Amino acid sequence: MLARVVHLLPLELKTLLERLPDHMQEQLEEIRIREGRPLEIGFRGQSRFMMVDGSLRQAADGAYKPSADTCRKLLERITNYSLYAMEEELKRGFITVSGGHRIGLAGRTILDGGMVRGIRDIGAFNIRVAREVIGASALLLPKLIDRNRKTLHSTLILAPPQQGKTTLVRDIARSVSYGLWPTLEASSWQGRKVGIVDERSEIAACVRGIPTFDVGPRTDVMDACPKAEGMMMLVRSMSPEVLIIDEIGRPEDGEAIREASHAGISVVATAHAYDLQDARGRPVLLKLLEEGAFTYVVELKRTEQGVMHRVVPAEAALESAAAREVAAMPRLLPHAVQAWMGRRRADDP
Repeated sequence: MLARVVHLLPLELKTLLERLPDHMQEQLEEIRIREGRPLEIGFRGQSRFMMVDGSLRQAADGAYKPSADTCRKLLERITNYSLYAMEEELKRGFITVSGGHRIGLAGRTILDGGMVRGIRDIGAFNIRVAREVIGASALLLPKLIDRNRKTLHSTLILAPPQQGKTTLVRDIARSVSYGLWPTLEASSWQGRKVGIVDERSEIAACVRGIPTFDVGPRTDVMDACPKAEGMMMLVRSMSPEVLIIDEIGRPEDGEAIREASHAGISVVATAHAYDLQDARGRPVLLKLLEEGAFTYVVELKRTEQGVMHRVVPAEAALESAAAREVAAMPRLLPHAVQAWMGRRRADDP
């Protein structure tokens, strides 16, 4: 995977990272570059600090520390030597480069009327290496198919960062678009028209509007567009049968998903949440679940064996959550009454 981003790196960083063993280069997921501080790399959900000799350690002592000049050269490369041209991306705190690799940035923010207008004095970078895993959704898809409509059920995919959500939905788009339904009963189904709203340019990795990842022949991509607006634009103009959206969470995202659902479109969306219980604590996700916008909820977890998934019918998940709350009430009620009675006694004349 290092080969995919090596062209972005200044010579000093490139030479150092190429000292990694081949298998480590293939497993590379993140390169965290902080000016004057230890170089950190992430792989398979783990992180290590890199020494000058190319070895990796858990402790930061003796690690290689990128210089100010190295960081300046890196910034010039990822912005194509024009910070001004990247003004919109800097406002969001990241830059997406060709290949779908997202580079997070940290530094001093520039404010205008209380709103962030950009970042200057950038001293930290997080290069997230995008990867295409053909067949990543093969075990999951059979559990999500809608046999009546010969398509997918609307599905919410939950996971913390770096658990493979984007890789998974990219492969779902590819499979559905080609009509590669990995189950015998659906083998004769045709592909479906897919719309991807790719706000961060990570799912399809478009370059001048053309996907660089294989997202299928019947797929249209609204690139670098806010999710809510992109969903409505695709619904109005491209008549998708399946919509793919990454990292929902804003109220306007929820409203757009409702509109798409009312139009009979299947929606596959991801969201940052540790699990279903965590998702229920987020008002937008809770409301969508309660309204029946999703038929299934998928929890992703990365383990030593790979990315594992658990599929839960949304309706059953809400019922079990409600049952847990009811079961907790007898334990909580006496304490609440006791506290209320205590306040009453304190208030009595």
